[in-house]
Amino acid sequence: MQGSERASEIMQCSGLGLSSMAKRRRRWRRQRCCSSDPPLAVAAAALLLLLLVVVTAAPVVEAAAGRHVVQKHLDRINKPGVRSIHSADGDIIDCVPRHKQRALDHPLLANHTVQTPPSQMPASASLLDRRQQLSRRAWQTWHHSGHCPRGTVAVRRTTAADVQRARSLALFGRKKQMRSPLPAPDVVTGNGHEHAIAYTAAEVYGARATISVWAPEIDEANGFSLSQLWILSGSFNGSDLNSIEAGWQVSPELYGDNRPRLFTYWTSDAYEATGCYNALCPGFVQTSSRIAIGASISPVSSVGGPQYDMTLLVWKDPKLGNWWLSYGDGAGGLVGYWPAELFTHLSDHATMVEWGGEVVNTHPPGSAHTATQMGSGHFAAEGFGRAAYFRNLETVDADNSLAAVPLDAIQTMAEDAGCYDIRKAYDDDDDGRGGWGAHFYYGGPGHNTASCP
Repeated sequence: MQGSERASEIMQCSGLGLSSMAKRRRRWRRQRCCSSDPPLAVAAAALLLLLLVVVTAAPVVEAAAGRHVVQKHLDRINKPGVRSIHSADGDIIDCVPRHKQRALDHPLLANHTVQTPPSQMPASASLLDRRQQLSRRAWQTWHHSGHCPRGTVAVRRTTAADVQRARSLALFGRKKQMRSPLPAPDVVTGNGHEHAIAYTAAEVYGARATISVWAPEIDEANGFSLSQLWILSGSFNGSDLNSIEAGWQVSPELYGDNRPRLFTYWTSDAYEATGCYNALCPGFVQTSSRIAIGASISPVSSVGGPQYDMTLLVWKDPKLGNWWLSYGDGAGGLVGYWPAELFTHLSDHATMVEWGGEVVNTHPPGSAHTATQMGSGHFAAEGFGRAAYFRNLETVDADNSLAAVPLDAIQTMAEDAGCYDIRKAYDDDDDGRGGWGAHFYYGGPGHNTASCP
């Protein structure tokens, strides 16, 4: 700085040569321009610092609150176990005392006593039990790591990551409510859900089928592919539909991987407010220490290689009215039951049974169709070893007996056969080992240039 400029600045700050009034004015100005700690500047800096602290802390507080809400939800779902088994697939299976399981938190089950297994399973005139011994059975991965003691139920532990993948806490473990735009029997046609199903309409008290197990590829993070049976009663166009569902599904959003997993679902009001997957809400009462709903299934079928399948039976106990689920062979495969108290129409009987596959296409309209696979990812015409199948379709009658479903009593439906299709057939017991009876192949690759753009 030049000397003359410095002198001028000193004159300005000192007020030399000015009157006393001017000196006082200048003294006030000097305190503002020359002070090393101006009060307003300090206040402004403090306010800015405070704002920075608040803005910086807000996401931290919000995240902490979010974690607290998630943890409270997990505490409701995950009941304390007497033993925990760490499976090779990353799951943790908790062995929860039977009388302390999540199902009993349902208000309709406040005074419910866990039922003992029915004295008699549905009688069968078929050769399914012998066929089961001849087929390759798919089981559960966690069995290689341990077992749960008697008096407990095996429950897959839900993690914070599982909850955080959901679209919202309210929707976690639940199907989105959907209305069917088609005069079709399926309960969730529309909103991107596509199917290849077989169905029969009659007064029934249960159903059984053997289902091949695959690991289809999922195109979107919130997509899924499943193969299941539905036990249905009520109105398809109203809000009183009752549905009991069981099968296998691949759902990265729900489970965080691409493994096929045993699942259950139920609703008594057309998916509006009741029901959920597995044990993610109160309702389905487990009785098994050997089978964990939501646990991964292994081994799985491969194209041109070994075919693995599983048998599911759902039926109504004629004495107490509960709907039981069996996975695999006989009474040893009993998983648990849906209490009669949960339902309206199904407290009596079912009016329709469906078997088949379902995927969800989350791609926006006008874009390419999802490449999520159904079944094996191959079309029905490719047959055994390449296409997925349901075999030995049976229903339970009022006398608690299983009967094969006649082929002409089975209808089929696929919304877009160029993406996923279905073909039914009948196989007699010509070779003495037990035929497949009424059965079908189904599935497909989804998006493909030839028939599903």
